[in-house]
Amino acid sequence: MEFFLQSPAWADVQRALGRTVHEESGPGWRFLAVEEKNPAGKVLYAPYGPVAESVEAFDAALAALRGIARRTGAVFVRLEPVSAGFGAEAAPALLRARGMQPAPANQQPELSWIVDLDGDFKDVLAGMKPTNRNLYRNIHKKGVTFRSSQDPAEISVLLDFLHMTAARNGFKPQSDDYLGTVARSLLPAGAGTLFIAELEGTPIAAAFAYDSADTRTYAHAALDDTHRKLSAGIPLLVTLMADAKERGLKHVDLWGVAPEDEPDHKWAGFTAFKKSFGGREVAYPGTWDLPVNKLRYGAYQLARKIRNKLR
Repeated sequence: MEFFLQSPAWADVQRALGRTVHEESGPGWRFLAVEEKNPAGKVLYAPYGPVAESVEAFDAALAALRGIARRTGAVFVRLEPVSAGFGAEAAPALLRARGMQPAPANQQPELSWIVDLDGDFKDVLAGMKPTNRNLYRNIHKKGVTFRSSQDPAEISVLLDFLHMTAARNGFKPQSDDYLGTVARSLLPAGAGTLFIAELEGTPIAAAFAYDSADTRTYAHAALDDTHRKLSAGIPLLVTLMADAKERGLKHVDLWGVAPEDEPDHKWAGFTAFKKSFGGREVAYPGTWDLPVNKLRYGAYQLARKIRNKLR
């Protein structure tokens, strides 16, 4: 499975946002790492990276990351290793043995929900809850239609719905400037698609998906609460999956889900929604720090612990 946050298209997004990006590869490994600011100083961050085919390849990627960090003056490397020949359970011991320690918090989800698109799309539909299948097949009878767009200007449709959702649920969405930049970078390049549900020609829901070589990532979605009873978000997501299948993609990543044993988790509602489309859970090792300037990293950790005690 190709991780979008390690793709050339995501590197283009980061550069459009004014960030410095480092891309390197070698036998069995590759990574995209972004320079970021942190209370410790400069940090090199590899989201869902490095990607490596074996432990040996992972070690080579680590050496390259450490070299870039030293050249650029980064205090530490923050990484989220995947596909490195070891699973999430074996990862902690392997990573600690290489001088890494868990980051204060995961930056990307540690658990994700993947829908595989193998076989005929009717097989994908068969894995969903009957309600989802029925809505997808019959919602047109209520005057709802779906379309896709590669026009960056239409990101305003999604932004309007995100503002409504934020006001209703009391959360802070990503900024309009950020999502506008992402749209302008990805949509014309065909690396992203905006899906819009309309009721008699008026938008009522929207979703923004990012595409890597074989995986579509369900990145952002929101709807007009006025038409919530139509449940247009469900057939909109199925439409997004059907389109991915038509384009030859192999997986749809529905992104983060809550652990099964945490019913009160803040993502519990989203998790139930995502799991209703069938699929499987994938666990990643989480976010880890590789100190490069150990003195400054130690001071950063100490300051963070003191702040937490004073709260």
